[in-house]
Amino acid sequence: MRHLGDITKINGAEIEPVHCVIGGSPCQDLSIAGKRAGLNGERSGLFMEQVRIVKEMREKYGTAYPRFMVWENVTGAFSSNKGADFAAVLTEIIRIVEPEASDIEVPEKGWPTWGGYHDEVGGRWSVVWRTHDAQYWGVPQRRRRISVVADFGGDAASEIQFDRKSVSGDIAESGAPGERLAGNAESGASYAVRIRGGL
Repeated sequence: MRHLGDITKINGAEIEPVHCVIGGSPCQDLSIAGKRAGLNGERSGLFMEQVRIVKEMREKYGTAYPRFMVWENVTGAFSSNKGADFAAVLTEIIRIVEPEASDIEVPEKGWPTWGGYHDEVGGRWSVVWRTHDAQYWGVPQRRRRISVVADFGGDAASEIQFDRKSVSGDIAESGAPGERLAGNAESGASYAVRIRGGL
C-alpha cells in the first residue's frame, strides 16, 4: 500500500486505477462524544473527497475501476443530524453509479445495525452496511464501528459484508427480531476486514 498524501490534493484521474477505494473519514464530527457537526464538519466532510476520487477514477478509466468502495466510521453516524448524515452517505455512494437516484430517507425508527440497498432493475450496484465490534477482532475492548461496502459492478456487496464462510468472528445475530437480509446476513462474521488484501 502506498501513501499518496493529502486526500484533498489527490486526483483520481492521475493515480493508477485500483479495484477498491477504502476510507474512514475522521469520526470527531459524527461521534456522540464530539460537537456533532456531522458531514458538514471539517473532518467528517472528507468523506466527499473519497467520493470525488472514486468518480474521477471512473471517469478516466471506465466503470470497472474501482469496482468497490468501503467506508468506515463510528456508530454515531447513525444518529448524526437525526440520521440524515448516514442517509447522505448512502445517497452519495449510490449516485456514483446512478446520478439521478433519489435521496435515501431516514427510516422512521432510525437506522438498524445492518441493512442495504441494491439496483432492483439491472443488478448494476449494491450498497450494504453493518455494525462490527472490535472485541471480536482481537482488540480487548468493546469498540463498535459501521462499515459500508459498495459494489459498483453488481450485487456482491452483501456477500462481501455478510458471508459467514469468509472469516471467523462474532456469530451473534444482529438487527431487530424479524429483520433479515438476503443470504447469510444473519451471521456476525465479516469479510470487510479482508477486502483490503483480497483484491
